[in-house]
Amino acid sequence: MRRQRGGSGTLDAAGAGPVADALTLRGVSREYRRGVVALHPVDLTVPRGRFLAVMGPSGSGKSTLLQCAAGLDRPTAGTVRIGGTELASLKETALTRLRRERIGFVFQAHNLVPSLSVAENVALPLLLGGEQPDGRAVRALAAVGLGERGEDRPTELSGGQRQRVAIARALVTEPDIVFADEPTGALDPATAQGVLALLRQAVDRGGHTVVMVTHDPAAAAWADEALFLARGRVVERLERPGADEVSRMMRDLGRDAGQGAAREGWGA
Repeated sequence: MRRQRGGSGTLDAAGAGPVADALTLRGVSREYRRGVVALHPVDLTVPRGRFLAVMGPSGSGKSTLLQCAAGLDRPTAGTVRIGGTELASLKETALTRLRRERIGFVFQAHNLVPSLSVAENVALPLLLGGEQPDGRAVRALAAVGLGERGEDRPTELSGGQRQRVAIARALVTEPDIVFADEPTGALDPATAQGVLALLRQAVDRGGHTVVMVTHDPAAAAWADEALFLARGRVVERLERPGADEVSRMMRDLGRDAGQGAAREGWGA
């Protein structure tokens, strides 16, 4: 798909009109060996400019959902579309290019290269794609409040600052969608709030789309919507979720998970 940015959004290859949705899953399931079903058929649409939190007890399928949606794992059945591109139609090289150019990733572990400077880490997706940063890495760092730390090494930064660098790196290519997997899991509550505020800002000011896997009700409260999984199935969706409401839902799901595991095979 050829992308054209501007007021009308992303256009399809024929220029026929905007692609409204950043992510579309239709009947996506994932089964592993020995018949272990990690994800039962899921239908999900995430519009552009949306912040979605994916939640559920341990082993509910939320990480499997993220991996299939981001093209890190191939679903057993169903289709995944990023914008107007169906991932199943791509060979491995094209899929790698799509992940590099059109998807941003933020992980709990940061995954920064210690031998590179902060600015070089942010510019890495551009350089791997054969592009010159042309100041984009510097601007991305400034947007997360680290404009003066570009020459430092990641080891010279705090955990919260390293996560800010990871967010800058995820956004530097202007991706169609950002997947964040437990981005605040290793941070103290105050630092986590700052990281979540940056993701919220990326949606509200930058028009980005964020899909975040989290176990934290306070983190989910920053999202536009919370999606709840249990035993590999979508069981609930909450618009404008509040932390207390999410906490109650998670307690209920945790109770049910123990009962359901005895009756049905399900994975992580």
